[in-house]
Amino acid sequence: MKNTALLEWAKTATDEQVKRTKTTRGYLRQIAYGNKTASAELASRIEKETFGSVTRKQLRPDDWRVIWPELSVA
Repeated sequence: MKNTALLEWAKTATDEQVKRTKTTRGYLRQIAYGNKTASAELASRIEKETFGSVTRKQLRPDDWRVIWPELSVA
């Protein structure tokens, strides 16, 4: 499933912003196009770096409740 919010962010993010996710712009595009799945750690870094415009729930739709059960409370 394509994540357009991540794709747009990856296109416009500075090199420093991408560096803080600890991955590459190319890998972020692979995630955005649905070819790869972000690890839990990477999903957290992406959410933080995008100030929540791309969420862990979006990046890990099948298992976010298991990884981050505290997000289910709200």
